[in-house]
Amino acid sequence: MQARERIDRRRARAWALQVHYAWESGGSVGTLRDALGTVVRNRHISPRRLPYVRRLLSLLDEHLPEVDRLLHHALENWRLERLSVIDRGVLRLAAVELLHMEDVPPKVTIQEGIRLAEQYGGPDSPQFVNGVLDALYKRAVPER
Repeated sequence: MQARERIDRRRARAWALQVHYAWESGGSVGTLRDALGTVVRNRHISPRRLPYVRRLLSLLDEHLPEVDRLLHHALENWRLERLSVIDRGVLRLAAVELLHMEDVPPKVTIQEGIRLAEQYGGPDSPQFVNGVLDALYKRAVPER
């Protein structure tokens, strides 16, 4: 993968996180794809990044109950609904990438989840996200 594509995917993940945040902040009404439509009407997302944003959000719309169930099992002494919206969003997006996007290496997904947590989460978010995604990977991701 070329550097330009890596940068576009990284920024697409950040846009997907912003859409997830807006969706949850609005009461999780409608789908994430609906929320993306609202964001696109008000903000400019690069056409190079939009397909990856759509793919992530569509997969999360399709698999949200499964993702939340598997994250619930990977969380130790935490409940998904008690997490910050940012941490929950990072975990959901990374989880759907781990579970349903075989073209993205799991280690890349985990590292990108940590980066999002560093950029948007609290001071403990990166370590927390790393631990949960590592547990999810060990439990639920088939060998690739």
